[in-house]
Amino acid sequence: MCGIVGVVGRAEAAFVLSEGLKRLEYRGYDSAGIATLVDGRIDRRRAKGKLSNLEQLLRAKPLDGTTGIGHTRWATHGIANETNAHPHATKAVALVHNGIFENYRELREELTAAGYPFESETDTEAAVQLITFYLDQGMSPQDATQAALARLEGAFALGIVFAGHEDLLIAARRGSPLVIGWGDDAMYLGSDAMALAPFTDRVTYLRDGDWAVLHHDGAEVRDADGAAVKADIKLTAVSGAQVGKGNFRHFMQKEIYEQPSVIGETLNTYFNPMTRTVLLPKLPFDLAVVPKITIVACGTAFFAGMVAKYWFETVAKVPVEIDVASEFRYRNAPLPKGGLTIVVSQSGETADTLAALRYARAQGQHVVAVVNVAESTMAREADVVLRTQAGPEIGVCSTKAFTCQLVVLACLAIAAGVARGTLSHETEQRLCQAIAEVPALCAQVLNHDDRLRELAAEIAEATDVLYIGRGTSAAVAYEGALKLKEISYIHAEGFPAGELKHGPIALIDETVPVIVLAPSDGVFTKTVSNMQEVIARGGKVVLLSDKKGLAATTGLAWRNLELPTVDPFVTPILYAIPVQLVAYHVAVLKGTDVDQPRNLAKSVTVE
Repeated sequence: MCGIVGVVGRAEAAFVLSEGLKRLEYRGYDSAGIATLVDGRIDRRRAKGKLSNLEQLLRAKPLDGTTGIGHTRWATHGIANETNAHPHATKAVALVHNGIFENYRELREELTAAGYPFESETDTEAAVQLITFYLDQGMSPQDATQAALARLEGAFALGIVFAGHEDLLIAARRGSPLVIGWGDDAMYLGSDAMALAPFTDRVTYLRDGDWAVLHHDGAEVRDADGAAVKADIKLTAVSGAQVGKGNFRHFMQKEIYEQPSVIGETLNTYFNPMTRTVLLPKLPFDLAVVPKITIVACGTAFFAGMVAKYWFETVAKVPVEIDVASEFRYRNAPLPKGGLTIVVSQSGETADTLAALRYARAQGQHVVAVVNVAESTMAREADVVLRTQAGPEIGVCSTKAFTCQLVVLACLAIAAGVARGTLSHETEQRLCQAIAEVPALCAQVLNHDDRLRELAAEIAEATDVLYIGRGTSAAVAYEGALKLKEISYIHAEGFPAGELKHGPIALIDETVPVIVLAPSDGVFTKTVSNMQEVIARGGKVVLLSDKKGLAATTGLAWRNLELPTVDPFVTPILYAIPVQLVAYHVAVLKGTDVDQPRNLAKSVTVE
């Protein structure tokens, strides 16, 4: 989603803002801009498209000043163009905004009637004009901001500067994340700590409803009522070194190849290799008596939850409901007393999933958050945080975060099985041994990259691609299809293999590649039966299986790939990697923007 940066200090603001915005590119955007105070006046530079366009403009028309704000916009209200790009400004105030103002129409009508002109199609401009209105009533910047915040409805994060106030930057958040950075003779503002990493490792995460007044030598944080609150300063582990591409062409490619390492790091957090047992942090509830588990997530994280549903129900014998967060939050779902809700999110800020977490808490559920960002809102609000150790994931298309989520959920499922007495000691040891082998086996899968590149070349010309599997492989089929359409823009769909003859088989002809995920597990023969139905109708089957599976299907598939023979429990982790690589290579061949695909954002912090 949109990215915010800000600085109030003594050094050139334009440089700081540009560097911060570069580190927010991964969030997805379609325009960018900065505003600084030049001799007390607000001056702006904005451009449609990539940051390179804004940088070119700044080279032609530099901006002076030591206080300013910057923004990468992902269009919601109004098309992507320079007029709708942030910062929005009047002569008195400039503002950047992440989120949505739900009552902007009423405010716009009211302010237009009062003589305040609007230039853009955005909801953001209503806040700019509203603050200007209060300034015209003689209010100070702080009082005008507080008055405006009281009238703004929705989820948002704001950075605001004021003409004539070179040593002032105001920040506010309600729903959308915002972080303050503490520097030497300078204060910084960012949507996340990543943006501020080159300048400081001391940060304060604003709590929901907080707003802050920043000067070059410090900050005052206030709650929604204007009362002073303590600014908790934390050291962040995010560093500039973590976001380089290294020798890889794209962040996505780098992050795919990091999976053996980050899966190992995640496993080390929750697994004792000496005893071959799962080690979770102390839980404030008893897994043995949880009557039901509810898993809520969006996108790729939802598919991780689909795999986890199989694991929990087969290993721990506990009923599991899984739902897309944007649907769950509005269903008013009845949740049993003492139930467990697991929210899964890379960023820990996904708006719908966060709303689901709060609903679950209001219903008296225990809440576990599986997130990649330790300082995220979900991490702060959950009863228990099970953090994935994926490190910063810059590519919009999630890869290493997904497999690390699977590792964490697998460990939690094993722990639940042990706690509930549904796993024998022998089975526990077998599953733990299987998961301990995953990092090394992931490296083996990556050795097939050249073969996967060849397969991608044969798939790249297709207009439709189908993915099928059964059991946990059905969830990987969904994920594979999502990956392909996210970055190559080829229409792709995933299905449980048994559902083919209930409709989707009508799509099959000789032009449609069908990627079949069929490890040698308990449903292998059923999946092969469905695969043969595809072949009988001319479909071009690409079979992903192990040595035994390929031997049993010799001569059937159009193309095949041999993957390591592993315990069926861990196959979804390994089989995720080849579908990631297929999508990556297809996208490269088609020349799309792999790391920042059109219309997509990394962190969806608004509905």
